[in-house]
Amino acid sequence: MTEPTPKPSPPRLPKTAGPKRATTPKPRAKRKARRRPPNPALAWARRLARYRPRLLEDTLDRLGELYGRPVWERRLDPTSELVLTILTQNSADINAEKAFVALRAAYPSGLAPEHHRPGIGWGGEGLPAGAPPDWAAVEEAPLAELIDVIRPGGLGPQKAPRIQATLRKIREERGDHSLEFLGEMEPLAARDWLTSIPGIGKKTASVLLLFCFNQPLMPVDRHVERVAKRIGLLPAKAPPDLAHDQFIAMLAGTPDKTYETHVLLIHHGRVICQARSPKHDLCPIRDRCRFVDPKAP
Repeated sequence: MTEPTPKPSPPRLPKTAGPKRATTPKPRAKRKARRRPPNPALAWARRLARYRPRLLEDTLDRLGELYGRPVWERRLDPTSELVLTILTQNSADINAEKAFVALRAAYPSGLAPEHHRPGIGWGGEGLPAGAPPDWAAVEEAPLAELIDVIRPGGLGPQKAPRIQATLRKIREERGDHSLEFLGEMEPLAARDWLTSIPGIGKKTASVLLLFCFNQPLMPVDRHVERVAKRIGLLPAKAPPDLAHDQFIAMLAGTPDKTYETHVLLIHHGRVICQARSPKHDLCPIRDRCRFVDPKAP
Protein backbone atom coordinates (compact mmCIF):
# COMPACT_ATOMS: atom_id res chain seq x y z
CA MET A 1 0.00 0.00 0.00
CA THR A 2 1.14 3.44 -0.76
CA GLU A 3 0.88 6.10 1.89
CA PRO A 4 -1.48 8.94 1.10
CA THR A 5 0.19 12.08 -0.06
CA PRO A 6 -0.08 14.75 2.66
CA LYS A 7 -2.11 17.75 1.74
CA PRO A 8 -0.08 20.91 1.38
CA SER A 9 -0.63 23.35 4.25
CA PRO A 10 -2.15 26.67 3.27
CA PRO A 11 0.30 29.51 2.93
CA ARG A 12 0.71 31.68 5.99
CA LEU A 13 -0.44 35.19 5.48
CA PRO A 14 1.72 37.97 6.95
CA LYS A 15 0.39 39.35 10.17
CA THR A 16 -0.98 42.79 9.88
CA ALA A 17 0.04 45.15 12.61
CA GLY A 18 -2.94 45.87 14.75
CA PRO A 19 -3.46 48.95 16.81
CA LYS A 20 -0.81 49.37 19.49
CA ARG A 21 -2.00 48.92 22.99
CA ALA A 22 -1.46 51.86 25.21
CA THR A 23 1.17 50.98 27.72
CA THR A 24 1.01 52.44 31.19
CA PRO A 25 4.44 53.62 32.25
CA LYS A 26 5.72 51.83 35.27
CA PRO A 27 5.90 54.05 38.31
CA ARG A 28 9.44 54.95 39.17
CA ALA A 29 10.69 53.64 42.41
CA LYS A 30 10.85 56.43 44.94
CA ARG A 31 14.32 57.31 45.95
CA LYS A 32 14.93 56.88 49.59
CA ALA A 33 15.59 60.15 51.24
CA ARG A 34 19.19 60.35 52.26
CA ARG A 35 19.61 60.48 55.95
CA ARG A 36 21.65 63.31 57.21
CA PRO A 37 24.80 62.09 58.90
CA PRO A 38 24.40 62.27 62.67
CA ASN A 39 25.82 65.32 64.38
CA PRO A 40 28.82 63.88 66.25
CA ALA A 41 28.67 66.51 68.98
CA LEU A 42 24.99 65.86 69.73
CA ALA A 43 25.49 62.11 69.47
CA TRP A 44 28.23 62.24 72.08
CA ALA A 45 26.20 64.42 74.45
CA ARG A 46 23.25 62.01 74.24
CA ARG A 47 25.46 58.99 74.79
CA LEU A 48 27.09 60.58 77.82
CA ALA A 49 23.72 61.49 79.32
CA ARG A 50 22.48 57.93 78.80
CA TYR A 51 25.45 55.90 80.01
CA ARG A 52 27.08 58.28 82.52
CA PRO A 53 24.25 60.46 83.82
CA ARG A 54 25.10 63.68 85.65
CA LEU A 55 28.81 63.36 84.98
CA LEU A 56 29.23 67.01 84.04
CA GLU A 57 26.94 68.21 86.83
CA ASP A 58 28.82 66.13 89.44
CA THR A 59 32.14 67.41 88.14
CA LEU A 60 31.07 71.05 88.41
CA ASP A 61 29.51 70.54 91.85
CA ARG A 62 32.60 68.91 93.32
CA LEU A 63 35.12 71.26 91.72
CA GLY A 64 32.93 74.20 92.75
CA GLU A 65 33.03 73.02 96.37
CA LEU A 66 36.83 72.88 96.18
CA TYR A 67 37.58 76.09 94.29
CA GLY A 68 34.42 78.16 94.64
CA ARG A 69 31.93 79.06 91.92
CA PRO A 70 33.53 81.53 89.49
CA VAL A 71 31.34 84.43 88.38
CA TRP A 72 31.79 86.00 84.95
CA GLU A 73 33.30 89.47 84.82
CA ARG A 74 34.61 91.20 81.71
CA ARG A 75 38.37 91.57 81.93
CA LEU A 76 39.53 93.46 78.77
CA ASP A 77 38.10 95.04 75.63
CA PRO A 78 37.70 92.43 72.87
CA THR A 79 40.58 93.59 70.66
CA SER A 80 42.96 93.52 73.62
CA GLU A 81 41.61 90.10 74.59
CA LEU A 82 42.21 88.80 71.07
CA VAL A 83 45.78 90.07 70.85
CA LEU A 84 46.59 88.85 74.36
CA THR A 85 45.21 85.41 73.46
CA ILE A 86 47.38 85.31 70.33
CA LEU A 87 50.37 86.13 72.55
CA THR A 88 49.50 83.16 74.82
CA GLN A 89 49.54 80.68 71.92
CA ASN A 90 52.31 78.16 72.71
CA SER A 91 53.57 80.48 75.46
CA ALA A 92 53.08 80.77 79.21
CA ASP A 93 50.47 83.30 80.28
CA ILE A 94 53.02 85.21 82.36
CA ASN A 95 55.23 85.70 79.29
CA ALA A 96 52.24 86.86 77.24
CA GLU A 97 51.57 89.44 79.96
CA LYS A 98 55.10 90.84 79.57
CA ALA A 99 54.65 91.12 75.80
CA PHE A 100 51.29 92.88 76.16
CA VAL A 101 52.68 95.38 78.69
CA ALA A 102 55.50 96.06 76.21
CA LEU A 103 52.89 96.75 73.49
CA ARG A 104 51.18 99.26 75.76
CA ALA A 105 54.47 101.05 76.40
CA ALA A 106 55.66 101.04 72.78
CA TYR A 107 52.35 102.12 71.22
CA PRO A 108 50.42 104.19 73.81
CA SER A 109 46.84 105.10 72.97
CA GLY A 110 46.08 107.63 75.69
CA LEU A 111 42.73 105.94 76.38
CA ALA A 112 41.33 105.20 79.82
CA PRO A 113 43.13 102.38 81.64
CA GLU A 114 41.65 98.89 81.77
CA HIS A 115 41.71 96.69 84.85
CA HIS A 116 42.57 93.05 84.20
CA ARG A 117 40.93 90.73 86.73
CA PRO A 118 41.37 87.33 85.11
CA GLY A 119 40.28 85.09 88.00
CA ILE A 120 41.49 81.59 88.83
CA GLY A 121 41.46 80.33 85.25
CA TRP A 122 44.38 82.52 84.23
CA GLY A 123 47.92 81.15 84.47
CA GLY A 124 49.78 84.43 84.95
CA GLU A 125 49.76 87.17 87.57
CA GLY A 126 47.28 89.43 85.78
CA LEU A 127 48.04 92.57 83.83
CA PRO A 128 48.64 95.83 85.69
CA ALA A 129 46.08 98.53 85.00
CA GLY A 130 46.81 100.30 81.75
CA ALA A 131 45.33 101.70 78.56
CA PRO A 132 45.04 99.41 75.55
CA PRO A 133 47.70 99.89 72.86
CA ASP A 134 47.13 102.12 69.84
CA TRP A 135 46.10 99.36 67.45
CA ALA A 136 46.58 101.49 64.33
CA ALA A 137 50.19 102.08 65.39
CA VAL A 138 50.66 98.36 66.07
CA GLU A 139 49.29 97.47 62.63
CA GLU A 140 51.52 99.99 60.84
CA ALA A 141 54.68 99.35 62.87
CA PRO A 142 57.76 98.06 61.02
CA LEU A 143 57.65 94.28 61.37
CA ALA A 144 61.17 94.00 62.79
CA GLU A 145 60.28 96.60 65.43
CA LEU A 146 57.10 94.79 66.47
CA ILE A 147 58.94 91.47 66.68
CA ASP A 148 61.42 93.07 69.07
CA VAL A 149 58.65 94.63 71.19
CA ILE A 150 56.81 91.35 71.79
CA ARG A 151 59.96 89.24 72.10
CA PRO A 152 59.43 88.67 75.87
CA GLY A 153 56.30 86.67 75.01
CA GLY A 154 58.16 84.18 72.82
CA LEU A 155 57.75 83.29 69.14
CA GLY A 156 57.83 86.95 68.10
CA PRO A 157 58.69 86.25 64.44
CA GLN A 158 55.51 84.12 64.14
CA LYS A 159 53.15 86.20 66.27
CA ALA A 160 54.03 89.72 65.09
CA PRO A 161 52.91 89.19 61.47
CA ARG A 162 49.84 87.30 62.72
CA ILE A 163 48.84 90.20 64.97
CA GLN A 164 49.32 92.74 62.17
CA ALA A 165 47.37 90.62 59.67
CA THR A 166 44.55 90.21 62.21
CA LEU A 167 44.35 93.95 62.90
CA ARG A 168 44.43 94.68 59.17
CA LYS A 169 41.60 92.23 58.51
CA ILE A 170 39.45 93.76 61.25
CA ARG A 171 40.03 97.30 59.94
CA GLU A 172 39.33 96.33 56.34
CA GLU A 173 36.10 94.56 57.32
CA ARG A 174 34.83 97.05 59.89
CA GLY A 175 36.56 100.38 59.24
CA ASP A 176 38.31 100.41 62.64
CA HIS A 177 39.85 97.97 65.10
CA SER A 178 36.86 97.59 67.43
CA LEU A 179 35.29 94.17 67.94
CA GLU A 180 32.43 95.30 70.15
CA PHE A 181 29.95 94.42 67.37
CA LEU A 182 30.55 90.72 68.03
CA GLY A 183 28.52 90.99 71.23
CA GLU A 184 25.41 91.65 69.16
CA MET A 185 25.82 88.56 66.97
CA GLU A 186 24.64 85.01 67.53
CA PRO A 187 27.47 83.10 69.25
CA LEU A 188 28.25 80.66 66.42
CA ALA A 189 28.01 83.42 63.80
CA ALA A 190 30.44 85.52 65.83
CA ARG A 191 32.78 82.54 66.13
CA ASP A 192 32.60 81.96 62.38
CA TRP A 193 33.44 85.62 61.74
CA LEU A 194 36.52 85.39 63.91
CA THR A 195 37.71 82.05 62.57
CA SER A 196 37.57 83.45 59.03
CA ILE A 197 40.70 85.40 60.01
CA PRO A 198 43.79 83.28 59.21
CA GLY A 199 45.46 82.02 62.38
CA ILE A 200 42.34 82.39 64.56
CA GLY A 201 40.89 79.02 65.53
CA LYS A 202 37.91 77.96 67.61
CA LYS A 203 39.84 78.14 70.88
CA THR A 204 41.04 81.73 70.40
CA ALA A 205 37.64 82.86 69.11
CA SER A 206 35.83 81.16 72.01
CA VAL A 207 38.14 82.78 74.59
CA LEU A 208 37.28 86.23 73.26
CA LEU A 209 33.55 85.61 73.02
CA LEU A 210 33.27 83.94 76.44
CA PHE A 211 35.44 86.35 78.41
CA CYS A 212 34.29 89.57 76.72
CA PHE A 213 30.61 88.86 76.14
CA ASN A 214 29.84 85.75 78.25
CA GLN A 215 28.67 83.96 75.13
CA PRO A 216 28.17 80.19 75.68
CA LEU A 217 31.20 79.03 73.71
CA MET A 218 33.61 76.68 75.47
CA PRO A 219 37.34 77.22 74.87
CA VAL A 220 39.15 73.88 74.99
CA ASP A 221 42.83 74.40 75.73
CA ARG A 222 45.33 71.70 76.67
CA HIS A 223 44.33 71.73 80.37
CA VAL A 224 40.61 71.51 79.70
CA GLU A 225 41.15 68.80 77.09
CA ARG A 226 43.35 66.72 79.39
CA VAL A 227 41.01 66.89 82.40
CA ALA A 228 37.89 66.28 80.31
CA LYS A 229 39.34 63.25 78.55
CA ARG A 230 40.62 61.75 81.78
CA ILE A 231 37.24 62.05 83.48
CA GLY A 232 35.44 60.91 80.34
CA LEU A 233 33.59 64.13 79.54
CA LEU A 234 35.21 63.94 76.10
CA PRO A 235 36.03 60.82 74.07
CA ALA A 236 39.65 59.82 74.41
CA LYS A 237 40.33 60.45 70.74
CA ALA A 238 38.17 63.54 70.25
CA PRO A 239 40.00 66.03 68.00
CA PRO A 240 40.30 69.49 69.60
CA ASP A 241 38.21 71.13 66.89
CA LEU A 242 35.27 68.81 67.60
CA ALA A 243 35.72 69.03 71.37
CA HIS A 244 34.56 72.66 71.36
CA ASP A 245 31.24 71.65 69.80
CA GLN A 246 30.86 68.60 72.04
CA PHE A 247 30.98 70.89 75.06
CA ILE A 248 28.41 73.21 73.47
CA ALA A 249 26.12 70.19 73.06
CA MET A 250 26.73 69.02 76.64
CA LEU A 251 25.95 72.50 77.98
CA ALA A 252 22.94 73.11 75.73
CA GLY A 253 20.53 72.86 78.65
CA THR A 254 22.62 75.10 80.91
CA PRO A 255 24.53 77.52 78.65
CA ASP A 256 24.96 79.92 81.59
CA LYS A 257 27.41 77.40 83.10
CA THR A 258 29.88 77.64 80.21
CA TYR A 259 32.15 80.15 81.94
CA GLU A 260 32.10 78.16 85.18
CA THR A 261 32.87 74.94 83.32
CA HIS A 262 35.86 76.40 81.49
CA VAL A 263 37.37 78.09 84.53
CA LEU A 264 36.95 75.12 86.88
CA LEU A 265 38.37 72.58 84.43
CA ILE A 266 41.35 74.71 83.43
CA HIS A 267 42.17 75.54 87.06
CA HIS A 268 41.83 71.89 88.10
CA GLY A 269 44.22 70.94 85.30
CA ARG A 270 46.81 73.41 86.58
CA VAL A 271 46.73 72.64 90.30
CA ILE A 272 45.71 68.95 90.69
CA CYS A 273 45.18 67.11 87.38
CA GLN A 274 48.57 68.03 85.89
CA ALA A 275 49.93 66.26 82.84
CA ARG A 276 52.60 64.58 84.98
CA SER A 277 51.97 63.13 88.41
CA PRO A 278 48.34 64.14 88.92
CA LYS A 279 47.36 64.33 92.59
CA HIS A 280 44.67 61.67 92.66
CA ASP A 281 44.37 61.73 96.45
CA LEU A 282 43.32 65.40 96.34
CA CYS A 283 40.90 65.08 93.43
CA PRO A 284 37.22 65.34 94.42
CA ILE A 285 36.05 63.69 91.19
CA ARG A 286 38.36 60.65 91.34
CA ASP A 287 35.51 58.16 91.96
CA ARG A 288 33.99 59.11 88.57
CA CYS A 289 37.27 59.53 86.71
CA ARG A 290 38.06 56.97 84.00
CA PHE A 291 41.79 57.80 84.31
CA VAL A 292 41.73 56.57 87.92
CA ASP A 293 39.27 53.73 87.30
CA PRO A 294 38.53 52.68 83.69
CA LYS A 295 35.16 51.34 84.88
CA ALA A 296 34.14 54.43 86.84
CA PRO A 297 30.41 55.14 86.55
